[in-house]
Amino acid sequence: MSQPIMVSGTISAAMPIPAKRWTYLNNVLQNPGPFTNPDYDANEVADRMSNMKLLGAGGLGCEILKNLALSGFKDIHVIDMDTIDVSNLNRQFLFRHSDVGKSKAEVAAKFVEKRVKGVKITPYNCKIQDFDDAFYLQFQMVVCGLDSIEARRWINSTLVNLVDMENPESLKPLIDGGTEGFKGQSRVIFPTLTSCIECQLDMHAPRAAVPLCTLATIPRQPEHCIEWAHIIAWEQEKPFPKLDNDDPEHITWLYKKALGRAAEFNITGVTYSLTQGVVKNIIPAIASTNAIIAASCCNEAFKIATSTNPSLGPEDNYMMYSGNDSIYTYTFKHEKKPDCPVCGNLARDLEVDPTLTLDEFIQSLAVRPEAQLKKPSIRSEAKTLYMQSPESLRLKTAPNLEKKVGDLVVDGEEIGVSDPSLGSVDFKYKLKFSKLFTTATNAAAEKANGNGTTA
Repeated sequence: MSQPIMVSGTISAAMPIPAKRWTYLNNVLQNPGPFTNPDYDANEVADRMSNMKLLGAGGLGCEILKNLALSGFKDIHVIDMDTIDVSNLNRQFLFRHSDVGKSKAEVAAKFVEKRVKGVKITPYNCKIQDFDDAFYLQFQMVVCGLDSIEARRWINSTLVNLVDMENPESLKPLIDGGTEGFKGQSRVIFPTLTSCIECQLDMHAPRAAVPLCTLATIPRQPEHCIEWAHIIAWEQEKPFPKLDNDDPEHITWLYKKALGRAAEFNITGVTYSLTQGVVKNIIPAIASTNAIIAASCCNEAFKIATSTNPSLGPEDNYMMYSGNDSIYTYTFKHEKKPDCPVCGNLARDLEVDPTLTLDEFIQSLAVRPEAQLKKPSIRSEAKTLYMQSPESLRLKTAPNLEKKVGDLVVDGEEIGVSDPSLGSVDFKYKLKFSKLFTTATNAAAEKANGNGTTA
C-alpha cells in the first residue's frame, strides 16, 4: 500500500475481550512497569486509547494495518489510491490473486475486519493530498510508511502547519518508517519540537543521474543499457505513441532493446524484472524487512498512546536497521535545524552564482540534497520571479527564466520558494552571490538534465 492509514480508538478496560488473543496486551496495559509514571492508572490509559485517533500511511500498509488492529485499535481509516497488482502478492499478505485490479484500501479493510473481530476500518481510494486540514486535525497520531519522499514531505509540512501553540491538541506526532531491500528506518517526529523530515532530507539525497554520453557511447552496467533503451532508443523509434510503464508490451520492447545493447558491449545482467525496476524506479522490497520496520513503527505508536515505555524522541528519535550483513540497529538523535524551511524560523543561506539564469537556478534546486524541488515557484521580497501555475502566471513570468539571477534579486535578499511537495509551506532562502559556486551549480544542473559531457 502506498498511501496513508488512519486509525482511531483502542481497547477499553470495560470491553469484553477474548482472553487468549489479548492476554499479553492486557498484561502490558494493566500492570505498571519500570518506565511507567508512579501514579499510572490502567483504566485511564485504556480510556485515553479508546478516544484516540491515529493516521497511518504507506508501502508498509498491510503490516501496519495488521499490527494496529492486533494492538487493540478499533476504528481505523485507510487511504490508498492504488489498485492491487500481481507484483504486490509476494509481500502484501492481505491480498490474493483474485483481488488483482481491486482497490488496495477496500480489500485490506475487509480482510482485517474479517480476521480481527470488533475492529472497524473505513477505506478511502484517493490521495493523501485530497484531504484538508480539518480532516487531519481529527487524529492524534500519524503512522507513515510512504513509498516516496514527495509524499513524506507533504504530510510532514501539513502536520507542522497544523500546529497552533495555543492549542496542544493541534500537535500530531508523526511516526515514519521506510525500507529499501535489507535496510530500513523508523523515526518519531513531534512537529515544531523535534527535527522534522525536512530537517533530515539530506539523508535521502536524490539518485545521481547517469551522463547521457555514458548511455550513448560507453555503457558499463546493465542499468545503463536499460536507460539507453528508455531514453534514447524509445525516442528514436517511437514503437508506441506514448510509453506506459505498466504495459507489459512496452516493458518487453524496452527489455529486448536493452538486451541487444548489452550483448553489443558484453554486459550481462539485463532481465525483464530489472528493466521494470529501472524504468519504474522501483525500490526493492523484502517482506521480512517490511515486517521489522512496521513492527517498530507500531510499537512507537503504542508507547506514545500508553506511556508504558519511552518512545523514540525527543532525544534518540531515529532508528536505523540493516540486515545486509547479519543484523544491526543504531539509534541516534537527529538535531532540529533552526534554518529548516518547514519547522525552523530562520532563512537558509544559499550561495548562488549571480550569472546563472533563473532557469539554471531552478534546475539546481532539484539536485541539491537539502532542497530536491521539482516544480518550484519563486518570489523575491519585491516581486514574483516565476510561477509554475496557473498557466496565465506561468506565461507572464516565463521571460524571467532567461534573465540572470543577479539582475532579478540583490545580494543578501530573501526569496520564497514553493513546491507541490511542500503543501502550503514555503522555503526561505537568503541568497549570497558567489562566483566560486559556478562550476558546482552548473555541474548539478547538467546532471539533472542528463546532459553530462564527460564519462
